[in-house]
Amino acid sequence: MNAMQSQCCSPDEVIFGPDFHQSLYCHLLCGLIFREEIQLVFSTFAHSIVHAFRTFEQVWEELCADIREGVLTSRIAFPSVRLAMAKLLKPNPELADLIHKKCSGLSNWYGLIPALFPNVKYIYGIMTGSMEPYLQKLRHYAGDLPLLSADYGSSEGWIGANVNPNVPPELATYVVLPNIGYFEFIPLKENVEEHVQDKVNASLLSMKPKPVGLTAVKVGEEYEVIITSVAGLYRYRLGDVVRVMGFHNSSPELKFVCRRNLMLTINIDKNTEKDLQLAVEEAAKLIAEQKMEVVDFSSHVDSSTDPGHYVIFWEISGEVSDEVLKECCNCLDRSFVDAGYVSSRKVNAIGPLELRVVRWGTFQKILDHYVGLGAALSQFKTPRCIGPTNNGVLQILCDNVANSYFSTGF
Repeated sequence: MNAMQSQCCSPDEVIFGPDFHQSLYCHLLCGLIFREEIQLVFSTFAHSIVHAFRTFEQVWEELCADIREGVLTSRIAFPSVRLAMAKLLKPNPELADLIHKKCSGLSNWYGLIPALFPNVKYIYGIMTGSMEPYLQKLRHYAGDLPLLSADYGSSEGWIGANVNPNVPPELATYVVLPNIGYFEFIPLKENVEEHVQDKVNASLLSMKPKPVGLTAVKVGEEYEVIITSVAGLYRYRLGDVVRVMGFHNSSPELKFVCRRNLMLTINIDKNTEKDLQLAVEEAAKLIAEQKMEVVDFSSHVDSSTDPGHYVIFWEISGEVSDEVLKECCNCLDRSFVDAGYVSSRKVNAIGPLELRVVRWGTFQKILDHYVGLGAALSQFKTPRCIGPTNNGVLQILCDNVANSYFSTGF
């Protein structure tokens, strides 16, 4: 790594490789080659780290074979990548035996990261918002290693710094960086009536914002963030909902709540991405008793039925009985505690929730779909609420449904 003058253990040919599957395999191989020097495991999003080590579970024996023989697997097809890896990969049966022993001695892959990389100090990446559902699996791989949530940023620019990195990611807060841009905040409580009218008009963007300044926000209140930046954005609405937790000096300390436009709604109900996450976590406890887990999930409002109903898609790590999945479906339905949803369900203004269990690898197909459209793997976020315009992803999910269950919870 010192010879490459890089903080990353992989050469540029791997980092900028044309195929992310092949690049990921080589990233893992480079990490094993330099295992004693690795001090940090990092990716932009927690999902990417979890995805990498789930892939490792599938290919670890092949990686050991490459290290033992000093010959790269034929699955790596690009000449530039093969040439760069050939400079690093030499026969090392002792290392291959050590890695094989480490992996064989793990219980369900718990503590995989410190077992592979003994000098790693922490895991770093964005772990809040839509990344929170991956924290349980990431902690499983990390063992006793701390998880550090990265600073609060967006494609439009940085917003806040995590000045308390030692707290768990679920509790992370971010102090607004006032010199990055000019920040304003739309108080959500003051716009409740306008928001209801917007729903009637089916146009959230028609809401007239009444923003307040950086120092005028109130602790405990929720706001939507607006930024004006030197890059040319003028009063740009990020769509992020944040809660003010306090002040660091004179700058507000924010906790990310959810994306405002990611919402399940049919009637007078309003369930956010966070509400969906909490419902899935509650229902997933039922399959956790059978040593199973929800690998990934998404949702959709099915308006083709009368009345419309919520559809939750689950990918599960193994086989679960129909009885348990029926109870999971009921639990999901009951876990949406929004008053509008509960009252609508009781009078059948919203139909019974539907749980659709998809086949193994379905969410990998969604990732492949986005990468095929030009998205970067490190920037990928699983779509949690699939709208009617996202037909490609919805078709992938519907084509891979293995079983479907309807709630009897109301």
